[in-house]
Amino acid sequence: MTRTLGTASIVAAAFLAGGCGALEPTLPAAAPAIPSEWPLPANTSTPAAGPAEAAATADIGWRDFFTDPKLKDLIARALDNNRDLRVAVLNVERARAQYRIQRADRVPSLSANATLVRTGGDAPVTDTYSANLGITEFELDLFGRVRNLSDAALQRYFAQEEARRSAQLTLIAEVASVYLTLAADQGQLQVAQSTLKTREENYALTRKRYEFGAVSALDLSQARTQVEAARADAARYAGLVAQDTNALNLLVGAPVGAELLPAAFDEPVTGIAALPAGLPSEVLLRRPDVLTAEHVLRAANANIGAARAAFFPSITLTGTYGSVSDELSGLFDAGTGTWSFIPQVKMPIFDGGRLRANLGVATADRDIALAQYEKAIQAGFREVADALALTATLAEQRVAIQATVDAAAEADRLSRARYEAGRDSYLVLLESQRTLYLAQQALIVTRLAEQSNRVTLYKVLGGGWKEGGP
Repeated sequence: MTRTLGTASIVAAAFLAGGCGALEPTLPAAAPAIPSEWPLPANTSTPAAGPAEAAATADIGWRDFFTDPKLKDLIARALDNNRDLRVAVLNVERARAQYRIQRADRVPSLSANATLVRTGGDAPVTDTYSANLGITEFELDLFGRVRNLSDAALQRYFAQEEARRSAQLTLIAEVASVYLTLAADQGQLQVAQSTLKTREENYALTRKRYEFGAVSALDLSQARTQVEAARADAARYAGLVAQDTNALNLLVGAPVGAELLPAAFDEPVTGIAALPAGLPSEVLLRRPDVLTAEHVLRAANANIGAARAAFFPSITLTGTYGSVSDELSGLFDAGTGTWSFIPQVKMPIFDGGRLRANLGVATADRDIALAQYEKAIQAGFREVADALALTATLAEQRVAIQATVDAAAEADRLSRARYEAGRDSYLVLLESQRTLYLAQQALIVTRLAEQSNRVTLYKVLGGGWKEGGP
């Protein structure tokens, strides 16, 4: 009786140890060494941030952020058809299945089997029938090894889910970027074609004046040079438009109809509220790529617990209960029952340093994951800071270049009138046309940079993986 009570006490203690004996270390705190607030430009006017506004950008759905209905349709199609995003989704499914496999080790596996053993030789042939129900090599998780491995698999599953969100965010930003680039190149093409038409008209006029002896052959050659230069620009931008369309088709995963292509580069296709002053840099922790690095760190930390537990004894249980009979018809009759109970204790004594090396690898993996987590936060802070730095400067550039375009257009009009009146040479008219053409091109480039920077800011603040806002 005393021996039975002692055995029961040992088993109870073992199960209690399994509940509190996990050897996973405390998760180390990250120290990315970034400022607590964003380095907003001095000339940026922003409202004050309330407690509910701290993470507003991450909660803005992409359907609320983008204002162009064509772009919204293209993003929706890309989310359904893009192959890279499909691979990311399948990786999530694979990680979930791997977690379920690892989690199954925490509970006993019950199996049933039936066998027939027929023996013969010089002796008469005999048959032995058996049917058994049992548990095979179930490990008592005394030191949390199995639980730590299960937790590591769970964190890897979470990491894959965040990687899918990051892939979705990147896809949305890429579709918007290519769409904006296509609209800008179409705008450049329209400017080049308009300039080509104007220069062809100038060339025709200059040719007539040359025939009447009003201008020299040099003026005629310069006019023709400008026509061919504009023709080359128009051809170049036509090629860029075709390449942008092909890139959009690849991202969407299917051919894009002409009705969904941007018609011009006139209206903004994005909208984002001013970033509140005092917005904490902790909003970076909601970015999918940062969350991915965090879950990888947690998985590596759990692996240390499993590596530590391997230094201690492990107990596995195998037990069966069934029936054995010489006759199939009497397999389950009275007196045919049989059982077996096989506990096995395994204690590491000497392994040539393998366990210690495994612990060293797990510890190094955890430290690497911590450094990568800190780097992800630092990289995210820099991306946001860069986008904020360009927000005000690009707006100022756009206003200045728009004023330049207006002034150049007025100068071109006056120069054309003076040239036709014979008061200025063709070189003056040529310079005014060149100035207007370059200013129009610069305005499109600046507007593209401003719109693309808005998309970038929306992305780096963690927005884009939700469809709609609250």
